Amino acid sequence: MDAPALELIDVRAAYGRIEVLHGVSFVVPPGKVFALLGPNGAGKSTTLKVVSGRLVPTVGCVHIAGSHVNGAKPHRLARAGVCSIPEGRGIFPNLAVAENLRMMAYRGGIRPEDIEERAYLRFPVLGERRTQLAGTLSGGEQQMLAMARALATDPSLLLLDEISMGLAPRIVSQLYEVVGQLADQGIAILVVEQFARTALAIADVAAIMVHGVITRAGRPDELTDEVSAAYLGATA
Repeated sequence: MDAPALELIDVRAAYGRIEVLHGVSFVVPPGKVFALLGPNGAGKSTTLKVVSGRLVPTVGCVHIAGSHVNGAKPHRLARAGVCSIPEGRGIFPNLAVAENLRMMAYRGGIRPEDIEERAYLRFPVLGERRTQLAGTLSGGEQQMLAMARALATDPSLLLLDEISMGLAPRIVSQLYEVVGQLADQGIAILVVEQFARTALAIADVAAIMVHGVITRAGRPDELTDEVSAAYLGATA
């Protein structure tokens, strides 16, 4: 059997003396969408920081494709196929759309022209805005640009942090349609969301995190009661 794209084993993490993750364990299978859900302050974004190498766990193990990567720097994880789209999108607002995309060619192995072609094929609106400064795009277009840049790295594991934040439901639906297509192409995806319904619609596996602990995990249809609970807030 193939090794999991991602496995966390009893992971604990802290900011100074304040522990935020209290023994988190879960598995993201290859080519599947894993939705990590929960309210603000649950520890979801901290989990992504641990996986992406921006925060070293105090206890436990992080495995990427079967390899132990505790303490690995983000650039090493990127070479291993891990790509993160953080909350806030992480684009260069003072560069044009085309310039943002061409920045990804620094990794080598792919021509800037090919990066643009792939991006505009998946997100035609970016082609229409190729000379426009990224900071002047709508929120949805900025998120599309962030996703297009990430896909230029040909990742095997994609980390998505609150991609629906501040966006209209129609745009969120379009973005999650792309997420589903990426999983169909074999990319494993860990998506962190406060608002659950759209993420669950394309997830293969889901887990609910509260106060740094996974309280329940399973197929989306097994989590209906928990997702509907008041602590999740809205589920749109």
